[in-house]
Amino acid sequence: MTQGINHLGLAVSKLDQSVRFFTDTLGWQLKGGVPSYPAKFVSDGKLFITLWQAKDPEKAVAFNRKTNIGLHHLALTVDSFETLDLLHQRFVNTPGVVIEFAPELNGKGPTKHMMIREPSGNRIEFAHNPPKG
Repeated sequence: MTQGINHLGLAVSKLDQSVRFFTDTLGWQLKGGVPSYPAKFVSDGKLFITLWQAKDPEKAVAFNRKTNIGLHHLALTVDSFETLDLLHQRFVNTPGVVIEFAPELNGKGPTKHMMIREPSGNRIEFAHNPPKG
């Protein structure tokens, strides 16, 4: 009955910084927005994300993955271990990004992953699962 994700909506406290994270750091494209909302739309060509500015960012309550119901994290697939390492280096040099952990084996592997928080605090996991030979 369902056919995948149509789009994902994330509430953000720093709309412009979050947009720059997706466009400048990850290379996604800005696909428009609604200034009165305010919201901006970004895409990597496969996934479409709506970034909504919280009404009062100073009073917004940060999500706590251990005590709140909601999106625990967004997990994105990357094409290689080299890309995972490249992204890690970009995140080290991107203001506002918090690295929860650097690329490491997921369990016993062979998948490697890392977890970050983008400038508004949303958790994003990046993972590469090599094809089985």
